Amino acid sequence: MSSFTQPAISSVFFIIADISRRSASGATRRYYPFSALRRGGRHDVSFTEAAGASSRWRVQMPGLDWNAIEAARLVRDPFDHVAIAQVLDPQCAAAIPGEFPVIRSPGSYSLADAPPGPFLNTLIDDLLSDRFRAHMARLFEVDLQDRPASVTLRGQCSGRDGRIHIDSKSKVLSLLIYLNDGWTGGQGQLRLLADRHGFDDATVEIPASLGSMVAFRRGDQSWHGHSPFVGQRRALQFNYLQSQRASVVGLLRHRLSAFGKQLVA
Repeated sequence: MSSFTQPAISSVFFIIADISRRSASGATRRYYPFSALRRGGRHDVSFTEAAGASSRWRVQMPGLDWNAIEAARLVRDPFDHVAIAQVLDPQCAAAIPGEFPVIRSPGSYSLADAPPGPFLNTLIDDLLSDRFRAHMARLFEVDLQDRPASVTLRGQCSGRDGRIHIDSKSKVLSLLIYLNDGWTGGQGQLRLLADRHGFDDATVEIPASLGSMVAFRRGDQSWHGHSPFVGQRRALQFNYLQSQRASVVGLLRHRLSAFGKQLVA
């Protein structure tokens, strides 16, 4: 095994071992090591919470605006999707810009490589909840039972990002929540497309503004992308996946990518 991959893979197994140790000792209740995986009705891994923290602290940290989630409706054109202009609770929306982790390079980062702050952590907990899973299952009329979920973060965009594509077959549903305070529109906004031939005929454009959310069903015609943009473009990426194997492969890919960026930084 090359010197590039061995430290990164070793770090993955170290974190897995650390999760087991922490769980056994009771030193922490929850810990998201890298990709925030959840399967079925239980956490496979989850986020740091100091021992002895009260449940009252959790109640005071809002994440999603559940009224906005419940009011959302499925749209069929150009493919099955849900768009919500503001999905964040106002208190969460006010806090996230100041606590979003520093990400200096393009690409997707695991939560181990870009640890979220407390309000972003609460938002992730809401996305991983049984309540959210059940709502997405009803909305898209899809069975999400035992489907693992993954969470990654993006902070920067390069000129190579945004090319028109469809997501891999490992994904069942894809969801993006944009976290850009002061976004003014224009270049870099996601477009949902009827085909791969260009952005001009886009029927749906999703603002990349703070709290803007889109969720869509992965399919052979779920073309999407955005026009070239270079600079800060923050997003939370959330996916329900076909299998646990897909979640592990994605996890390892993101960890190796982050390790490689550290080598060249």
